[in-house]
Amino acid sequence: MPSPPRVNPRPVVPPPLPFTKKERTLIRRLNTPTKVQRWLNALNYNTEKGGETLRSFRPVARLKTAHCLEAALFAAVVMEQHGYPPLLMSIESQDWLDHVIFVYKHKTGWGSVARSRDPGLHGRKPRFRSPRALARSYYDGYVDYTGRVKGFGVANLVDALPGYDWRLTTKNAWKVEQILIDWPHRKIKSSIRRYRVLLKKYKAYRAGHNDRKPIYYRGRQKWEPLPKEFGG
Repeated sequence: MPSPPRVNPRPVVPPPLPFTKKERTLIRRLNTPTKVQRWLNALNYNTEKGGETLRSFRPVARLKTAHCLEAALFAAVVMEQHGYPPLLMSIESQDWLDHVIFVYKHKTGWGSVARSRDPGLHGRKPRFRSPRALARSYYDGYVDYTGRVKGFGVANLVDALPGYDWRLTTKNAWKVEQILIDWPHRKIKSSIRRYRVLLKKYKAYRAGHNDRKPIYYRGRQKWEPLPKEFGG
């Protein structure tokens, strides 16, 4: 497998795009990662009933629903207009149920914007020294009945998908999903003992709390706000 490309977090000049007046108003309002996170938190999670979807910024803004990759794409488009490179991180799981988040570099460190059905997999404040440290912050929250983080990869969509309309297409942007599957990932190692401890704790919590998903994870002070359904 080739080595992952170096991540370039330097500010970018946003491309001129044919946004509608309503879209431009929304983008101007969502001028920080935290504001994008809060906007995404307020949406209904896209459970893809009636068929699989992979919507870009435009349909997400119109329909106001998104799953994890759709939320990451939305965040990438909005934050690119504010000078952030469109970086997506793919977090690889042992059960093949990978998670995708938008990541960015701030003067205080690396952070993310994310949406998920699991409370531990949402955005992080820019408090992490590297993309690896940011990815590792998702390890505990990823452990459920089948999930366990194996690795991560970071792709700049401008470089990864030249000539492909991942920003405004009204069709399903399946190429984004495929490029992230194929992208080189760096391994994240952890002990089997620690994994088993986390798994046992997770199962016990779900069994003792009417199947509610836990939010007891360490490092909560570095999380962005959670959606209301998780107590955010």
